[in-house]
Amino acid sequence: MMNQIKTIHLQTVLENHSQDMTGKVVAITGTTSGTGYIAAREIAKKGAEVILLNRESDRATRAYKSLSNEVPHGKFVHITCDLQSLDSVNNAIAEIISKYKVIDVLCNNAAVMALEDYATKDGFDVQMQTNVISHFQLFKGLLPLLKKSEEARVVNHSSNARLGGPLKREYFEKNGGSLGGNGTFEENMSFSGPRWERYHQSKLANFVFTYALKQKLSENKISNIIPLVAHPGLALTSLAATTAKSGGMDAASPFMKNAQSAEDGATGIIRACMDKFSKSGDFYGPKEWVGFPESLVPEENLITQENIDIFWQGCERAVGKIEF
Repeated sequence: MMNQIKTIHLQTVLENHSQDMTGKVVAITGTTSGTGYIAAREIAKKGAEVILLNRESDRATRAYKSLSNEVPHGKFVHITCDLQSLDSVNNAIAEIISKYKVIDVLCNNAAVMALEDYATKDGFDVQMQTNVISHFQLFKGLLPLLKKSEEARVVNHSSNARLGGPLKREYFEKNGGSLGGNGTFEENMSFSGPRWERYHQSKLANFVFTYALKQKLSENKISNIIPLVAHPGLALTSLAATTAKSGGMDAASPFMKNAQSAEDGATGIIRACMDKFSKSGDFYGPKEWVGFPESLVPEENLITQENIDIFWQGCERAVGKIEF
């Protein structure tokens, strides 16, 4: 089904908004399919060594083999990283540090969407831990390697679900399983109700991460790390199919018939990872639901100091204080 949608923008981004990545090391979460898989493939074609951060599964094994076949001269390294386990993330950090001296790009791509209201074994909401807290933990652990890069990038993947109300502290706390329940069928089909609010909180947090980090790096006079953010618009990936299994959005719904291809959905993070003209705080994505990954103006009402404080304090309570 995903192959039936024509890819329009990927080649233009690769031709006009990328650079030679030879010698660079790029770590990407969630590369078994969709935007992460495509980003890993295209960045490897440009010469980077790509670390594939996925939890151990048959899908991860197949993706590694498929990427290696698609890019025969590419450099791929699989490191187990289950974003629903802080212990697993710490183990992944330790393995990366043991193998690499420098990380040039950390692409926080992986996400789950509109899942049921349940806690990870660490006690957090499954969406907030997977999409946000574990990515913050990865950044915290890999910061010493990012600081050694001539120009490091931290790329966060948000979405149009960032739009809505402000961040709330309770979503960053160990309240998994008690954050509103699963909602009604009607709510879930109309992208409302508690499971979509939890998703909104996580995607807004991905967005705020970029601007909170920009502020913290400036305060600590660190200029070689560039935080960026992208959104995929409406793209047909396995994310929707996974959500449908638990009563969320149906990938075959009329709404999804308006989606762009997974390849075009990946162009925002691809541009953020490789556009040689990128600056701190740049935001890439289609102006509407589909389209070219333009350089967008971030919504000021989403990056208030209150949102920044709730995000940073919530994540540091979860995984520890970051020492710059």
